[in-house]
Amino acid sequence: MAFQFNFSIEEKAGNELETLGDTALQLESGQASLNPGGSTEKSKEISSEENIVHKESLCAHEATPKTSDPVANCSPVQVLPKKRASFKVAKEHNIPEDFSKVLENKVIEAVQGLYYVNISVVEMTHSNDSHEEDIVSKSISSHSDLITGIYEGGLKIWECTFDLMDYLSEAEMQFINKTVLDLGCGAGLLGILALKRKAKKVHFQDYNHTVIDEITLPNVVANCTDGGGDGGISEPPSKKHKKADFIPALMSKCRFFSGEWAEFSQLLLSGNKPFSKYDLILTSETIYNPDYYSALHDTISKLLDKNGRVYLASKAHYFGVGGGVHIFEKFIEERNVFRTRTVKVIDEGLTRYIIEMAFKISS
Repeated sequence: MAFQFNFSIEEKAGNELETLGDTALQLESGQASLNPGGSTEKSKEISSEENIVHKESLCAHEATPKTSDPVANCSPVQVLPKKRASFKVAKEHNIPEDFSKVLENKVIEAVQGLYYVNISVVEMTHSNDSHEEDIVSKSISSHSDLITGIYEGGLKIWECTFDLMDYLSEAEMQFINKTVLDLGCGAGLLGILALKRKAKKVHFQDYNHTVIDEITLPNVVANCTDGGGDGGISEPPSKKHKKADFIPALMSKCRFFSGEWAEFSQLLLSGNKPFSKYDLILTSETIYNPDYYSALHDTISKLLDKNGRVYLASKAHYFGVGGGVHIFEKFIEERNVFRTRTVKVIDEGLTRYIIEMAFKISS
């Protein structure tokens, strides 16, 4: 059972949160529909039966979902005509003073101890957008989870995100007093995990500003309210507390950004606000397209502390788009700036990897 936020500050709470079961986070034809056990991907055609067959024929085989389906778990396929990426200026998003507004009309669910907004509901709410990015209606009309230079998949929670969350827990990764970047954050679950484990600062970046405003920021607020920063599921964010209770100290540790990677790094390095390079950069399923490798490499090299670490989660190969772990590692080797090592292999369905990166000159 999910619960709906549509309240004024004085309203009383009436719903309780249940742990995620077979809830879908599908982006389908404007409907908040469920598809238990199904898999989605960064492909053009996913809605009709004919197109699902076509999609599956392009996949080596489907990966076994870790949860019934908030996860898009098949290797992304890009069958849209290839376009030159549009220029996307980076910007920082202001944190609203009234957090209750952030959660209005949002359905909140839970997975692996974290809250997240139901993306199908966001899709329905914004399916008729006719201004700004308009990525929801464009994604629906093109039946695509990836429109190069327009929409880069941030409305999905991709499977490798949960792989990296599992690894960070298994490795007992320490976040205390660390500065962390969730790069290509989408739902922001990796950054939220770091925040709840007492990171000093956590920054969230996604290509699309709609993703930051409608997905990432609400997710962070939901996890920072009513004791949500203690590392576990607490009571659902309250509907009845005063406005001051919607300004937890955890939010002061966060900054939110959208735009292209090159523009994002330039914004940080040339901005008026103090900036310390990141101790940890966490990123999941951001190496699906080799055309983006140069921008990703340069961004990391500019923003990572000299002794910092990058933890990157990826599928072995992204069919139709051409990227994947091995081609990315070859790219990194040729640049001769970072060293890489595989810290975990998930051999379920389509093989997936967790890669650690560090500067070659680091201690």
